[in-house]
Amino acid sequence: MKKIIWLFIIIAFTTCKDDTDCCVNLETVDITLKFTHNWDGTPVTASDFNSFNYVTENGESVSIERLRYVLSNILFNNNVQSSNLYKLVDLNNNDTEIIIKNIPLININSLSFTFGFSDADNIDGVYQDLNTASFNVPGMLGGGYHYMQFDGKYKDTNNLDANFNYHAIRAVNRSDPNNLIFEDTSFLVDFGSVTITNNATIEIKMNIAEWFKNPNTWDLNQLNTVLMPNFEAQKLISANGKSVFSLGDILQ
Repeated sequence: MKKIIWLFIIIAFTTCKDDTDCCVNLETVDITLKFTHNWDGTPVTASDFNSFNYVTENGESVSIERLRYVLSNILFNNNVQSSNLYKLVDLNNNDTEIIIKNIPLININSLSFTFGFSDADNIDGVYQDLNTASFNVPGMLGGGYHYMQFDGKYKDTNNLDANFNYHAIRAVNRSDPNNLIFEDTSFLVDFGSVTITNNATIEIKMNIAEWFKNPNTWDLNQLNTVLMPNFEAQKLISANGKSVFSLGDILQ
């Protein structure tokens, strides 16, 4: 009988140890999200800025002067959030990578993020680096932060240089300045299934041309500047953004 009791104790102890090893000594990996940019397949970097290199779906010739945008709520397997709640991707400064360390390998089989901030995360003044970068939205428009600042020039109907400020924020209806009406125009970018077996660099591609063409053909002669307080324009920007991102190469 004593031998049987000791056998059960040994089995129980061994089982607990195995469970502990399983839960504590998980294999982890480091993931780099690398954002690249193109115009319908032609690579775009900051060295290509300030030249009329691109033509929109509507036929306007454009040059890019600034492109930066914020991503948040990066998820693997729909429930494992990265250590970075948000990231400002700034093409001008070549700040285009997000490094996420020590992710349990068993939890990586899908990838998604939010473009901009959801209402729950779009809290005025709390992100100090975004404050320093002047990424804030004025209080008269409800505060919080930009989703994107995309600026440049286009050739107008007289073939003269004109400015555009394609800025994305939470849509706000200011028909009654004392009773602002908001609509969350951030959106989920979900790449679905990904296969990760080791440390990896995942390329995420932004096709800048898509901001001007799908599903809404953008007329820069009509919608060029002062887009932030334009409730309907912000909804159009959000709709166009949903076709901008695609999954590129995965190196591991």
